[in-house]
Amino acid sequence: MGSINIKELALKLNLSKSTVSRAFRGHSDINLETKERILKVAKELNYQPNHHASNLRAQKSKNIAIIVPQIANNFFSQAIDGIETVAREKGYHLLIYLTADNFESEVAYVNDLYNGRADGIIMSVSGEANDHSYMNKLQEKHIPLVFFDRVYDDIHTAKVTTNDYGSSFEATMHLVEAGCKNIAFLVTNKQLSIGKMRMQGYLDALKHAGLPFKDELIIDCSNDDNRNYTVLANAFQTMTIDGIFASVERLAFATYYVCYDLGISIPNQVKVISFSSLEIAPLLNPSLTTITQPAYEMGLQAATLLFKMLEHANDQVNDQVVLSSRIISRNSTL
Repeated sequence: MGSINIKELALKLNLSKSTVSRAFRGHSDINLETKERILKVAKELNYQPNHHASNLRAQKSKNIAIIVPQIANNFFSQAIDGIETVAREKGYHLLIYLTADNFESEVAYVNDLYNGRADGIIMSVSGEANDHSYMNKLQEKHIPLVFFDRVYDDIHTAKVTTNDYGSSFEATMHLVEAGCKNIAFLVTNKQLSIGKMRMQGYLDALKHAGLPFKDELIIDCSNDDNRNYTVLANAFQTMTIDGIFASVERLAFATYYVCYDLGISIPNQVKVISFSSLEIAPLLNPSLTTITQPAYEMGLQAATLLFKMLEHANDQVNDQVVLSSRIISRNSTL
């Protein structure tokens, strides 16, 4: 038997559509006997309530949009798991958008979400350009926004980050204490808040250790793996480098590939540390020393803040949550 709609079900029951609808929504004004009769007949006639249509009438999509640079990075996968845990408990679904660190894609996705496709947005930004005015429409549309990990400082909203400055300071000192004197800092975007904080931690640690700052040891990389390989190969062939601090996970991989191809021994000739939530870091050869962020917890916190904003729509929520990362020492810095 094919399914029927709510109007047909109401006719069968000799009840109004609103009475049938309230029964499925659990309203207390429907007596138990009537509710049981409605549910029994609905089951017999294969009626399936259209919750999506109900959400539209209530102007709620029951969707949360997540905008991230990528999901191949283990950090973002774990963060999305944390977001999904909270969203599922609240009866929400996730829409995931990948920018590939492309600013135009980021703008297009945000513009696309003005139409109410999602009730709120959780976002880790691309970091390109200085004009973020396109995000102001979200506030005009009363669509709450939470940043996590990578944020825009000029957009005032809730944010969940880690102690990037302190972690970078400790990571640089870890290399210094391992005997490194020429430490290269690999960065993809120095203009982004997270890039600035991590680079400042590196610079202050060098000063604290009494090591001279060498501008050429701050190596600008990108999201293009082939270009990164070329840049790093040139750096190793033209400079003295005995320590590598990778500000993002993909640059640690690029370092491993270059060192393998050039016959540079890790950790005997160069020691490597990286921000990374990579679960297989202990299995790399050599195992990779990491600054591991609490990715899952960041996702949980970001989602919790978003639902706080959804449930208190008239209140401005600008909570700033800062979680701690930790260094896990492995063979790449022995």
